[in-house]
Amino acid sequence: QVQLVESGGGLVQAGGSLRLSCAASGSIFSINVMGWYRQAPGKQRELVASITSSSRTNYADSVKGRFTISRDNAKNTVSLQMNSLKAEATAVYYCDVVVIGIDYWGKGTLVTVSS
Repeated sequence: QVQLVESGGGLVQAGGSLRLSCAASGSIFSINVMGWYRQAPGKQRELVASITSSSRTNYADSVKGRFTISRDNAKNTVSLQMNSLKAEATAVYYCDVVVIGIDYWGKGTLVTVSS
């Protein structure tokens, strides 16, 4: 089993910044992909950003240039730096890791951007 603990959510004004972090623990042999998804009220969960073990990144078009994903393979952590936040970024953000082809999810952290 893999456990994920997210932190860093909260309330921020539009234009502000937040940094989300996620720490993975448990039966971890090799984490292939780490990522962040979000789910806004009434909407489907969507990918925000992901990063492979070789640091290849992928971003949703809506966050390119404003969000940066990074990971520390030694500590099994992944972070998401979110700058120039917009009201539409309000959502629950979930950490996701893929270990030997299996997805593990965190419980989510709420990000609220006030306009």
